[in-house]
Amino acid sequence: MSLRRPWWPTDGDEPDPRWTLANERTLLAYERTALGLLVAGLAATGSQVVADAPLWLSVIGLPLIVLGAAVGLEGRRRFLSAQRAMRNGEPLAAPAVAAFLPWGILAVAACAFVAAAIQLVSSS
Repeated sequence: MSLRRPWWPTDGDEPDPRWTLANERTLLAYERTALGLLVAGLAATGSQVVADAPLWLSVIGLPLIVLGAAVGLEGRRRFLSAQRAMRNGEPLAAPAVAAFLPWGILAVAACAFVAAAIQLVSSS
């Protein structure tokens, strides 16, 4: 007797276990990425107190924390969506994280670049 979770897709046919395990590895990759973004954001945010870093560096950490949370949630959504699609023989939807994560990282990088350039110019 197998235990079923209320959130786990049960419609359609059970896919080959290899596909479910590959889907799980993809979820873990999303979660590792989310954790990395969260840790980077927390490190940047806490840097002002610990290392007397400039305020702009601390502020740069906040969007990284938000991106990390968004990637983590999107990973779970993508995992369940892919599992449901495999069970029903449907095509996989495009990952939403592919649309927002590169732009989010670019925005954080651009803000950090501008803030660092201002800091360099003002300290010279």
